[in-house]
This record gives sequence, C-alpha cells and structure tokens, in this order.
Amino acid sequence: MTLQTPTAPPVAAARVALAATGPGGLRVRQAATELGMPCLSAAVDDEPPEALVARALVAGCSLLHPGEASPARQLALARACRGTDLAFLGPRVALVEAMHDGGAIRTLLREAGVPLAEPEAPGRRVELAVLRDRLGRVRWLAVREPLTPALMRAPVPWLTPEQRAYLGQLASQGLAGLELCGLVTLGFSVQGNRLGFSDMRPGLTGWEALDEALTGLDVAVAQLRLACGDRLRDRQAALAPRGHALQWRCFPPPDVGLSGGPGLRLDRAGVEDGEARLLAWGRSREEAQRRARRGLTELLGAERAAAMMAPLRPA
Repeated sequence: MTLQTPTAPPVAAARVALAATGPGGLRVRQAATELGMPCLSAAVDDEPPEALVARALVAGCSLLHPGEASPARQLALARACRGTDLAFLGPRVALVEAMHDGGAIRTLLREAGVPLAEPEAPGRRVELAVLRDRLGRVRWLAVREPLTPALMRAPVPWLTPEQRAYLGQLASQGLAGLELCGLVTLGFSVQGNRLGFSDMRPGLTGWEALDEALTGLDVAVAQLRLACGDRLRDRQAALAPRGHALQWRCFPPPDVGLSGGPGLRLDRAGVEDGEARLLAWGRSREEAQRRARRGLTELLGAERAAAMMAPLRPA
C-alpha cells in the first residue's frame, strides 16, 4: 500500500479513519488500539467516501483505512483522498484500478513473468496473502483454499510443500515490479500440475485469522506498521504455517456464544444478528475439525453444524 502522501506518519502519531463496520472494522480497531493509534469509525458501512474524508479531516486523522472493502470501494476511497491531507492506506490509485479491472493486473503480472491461469479451463482456486515493505522485502503467508463462500481452510492439504513454496515465489516475482508497499492477496488457479495467476485484491479480506493462528503474525497490525513506514522483520522461514486451521463466516443468534477451550475463537462486532467469524485450529486436520464441530454445534446446533462441516468430507 503506497500511501497517497509524500511521507508516512509514525505509528505513535497516526490517527486512523476507518471505512468499515462489523467484524472487518473490529479487527482494524483492535490492531489500531494495540499500536496506540486513535481510530475514527465509519458512521455506516457504505458511508459516502467524500463524507467520510471530510469527517476524518475535521477529526485530525492522517490515515484512511478501507477495512475489507472491495477493490471498487477502495478505488472510490482512494480517489476521494487525492488532493487532501488524508493518506489512503492502500495501493496507489493506478494499481487499485488495475486490480478492479482484473485484466490490467493480469497483464502486469504476465509482463513480470508470472504464468496466468487459462480463463476457460477448470481449476481449483487457492490464494495467499502477501506483505511487501518499502524496501522491497516480500513475505508470503499460508496458502489457503475457499471451500464455500463461507468456509476457508489452510494450508491446502492436496498441494505439496514444493507447490506452496512455488506459489509464494510467483507472488514475490509478480510484486517485484509493482510500486507497492503493504498487503495484497493473490488468487491462483491450479489446473492439474499447472499453477496460474488469476486475480489480486488489495488489503484485508476477512480471512487473516487463518494466518494469525498458523504463523503467529497479526496481519492487521503488520499492515498498519507498514503503512507507517516500518519494515518486515520476520524471516520467511519463521512464517511457515504450523498446524491446520478452518474459518467460517456465520450468523449465530445474538444470545449464543462459545464456552471457550483450546483452538477456538469467535470474532463478533456486537451487532445484533450480524456476521460472526469462527476460527478453529489444531496440530492436525482431524484436531482442527473436531474443535470446529464443537464450536459450530454450540453456536448453531448439531444439524446446522453437520451441514457446515459437509464440504470437508473427502470427495
């Protein structure tokens, strides 16, 4: 994320305006609080960009965080920040435009030597989050697989360690020529033994808890640090995933919660009948799945839990 101002504010001096509510906004607020950064929340999730920028400037904010906004929403926010004293925490406008366009970002990565997925060929989607600092250092995180729109798992069990490392190397190669500092997620299609790039998304996606469980890295904190000019300090080897993790997006009744216990976490913004995110992890896939079943059953009941676990059954 190349900030849209000449210099990035130091972490201690930064005041963040947040263009998100719900669980996505919650994670950014938590990260900002840990870093001692005051945070101005959005009035509503789709607050008009110009209105949010105006409120942020009156409040003395120096950064605008898009939360987990789509590329289209981020593009509108980045454009609204241009010509103001508010820095957009994301890629420069031209790169957001390329990611939103889809074809443009594929062209850029093809020119960097990254193989592209064949649009018409069937393939299995995988993705990974990648961090890049102002010095050009790149660190990739766990390769993950969407099993349904509401379920993601990591790491991908049917990829070999060599294939996972190759995906990380392709991501690093693709970002090398881009003027980018911060967090992006790259999507790939696996067609037999062929791996091809398909798309890129800026910033947080809502699946970062998988990386937090498997690597110990708080991605939301790292994103804010990079935006304020910090550098990546972890070696790539230190970010190798340990264990297995599953994350669901679900809508449990507002008066239902988890009883606790190891390997389970529930993120909920406190909005009645709103989205919650259940994370389950363990040393093995079996352990992670046992914990997930217990958590889903407590939240949604045994019948619904069984239905949400069904995509994990071997084909």
